[in-house]
Amino acid sequence: MVTTQSSAEPALLTAAVEHGTFTLRRARKGDVPRILELLVDDQLGARRENLDDPAPYERAFEAIDADPAHLLVVGELEGEVVATFQLSYIPGLSRKGSWRAQIEAVRVSDALRGQGVGALMIQWAIDQARDRGCSLVQLTTDKSRVAAHRFYERLGFAASHEGMKLILLPN
Repeated sequence: MVTTQSSAEPALLTAAVEHGTFTLRRARKGDVPRILELLVDDQLGARRENLDDPAPYERAFEAIDADPAHLLVVGELEGEVVATFQLSYIPGLSRKGSWRAQIEAVRVSDALRGQGVGALMIQWAIDQARDRGCSLVQLTTDKSRVAAHRFYERLGFAASHEGMKLILLPN
């Protein structure tokens, strides 16, 4: 059973899953250390992130949290943060001036992968984008994440574009 809570309640979504009750909620500043643990819990994140200095992450959290076009979400299982993602809304002139939703930094704890938690999160994000009037939902996933590609394709995403990134180094 999946229920969506009213906006007045802290839970964005609550669902019964194999190991208990899974809840999505807006991330709080106190969640940042656990979110970082989820981000570094894979080969790519371990190389990109640096947990020695939390200040840049705290500044980023504050910027995300203050901007209504961005939402940092955590997923809890029985009160423990086990998943996260960021949902951003982007206006555009293309597609008849439509909005799009961008999903970023999707992470689910190793112990819960393959149990439907990620699908619950992404479906919730898609529903939010639809409710907000977005014409599409987009995301990027590293080319080396073959299992993630299969996961997103099962949810209806298509690898319709080639994403490109330019890493900017500090001056």
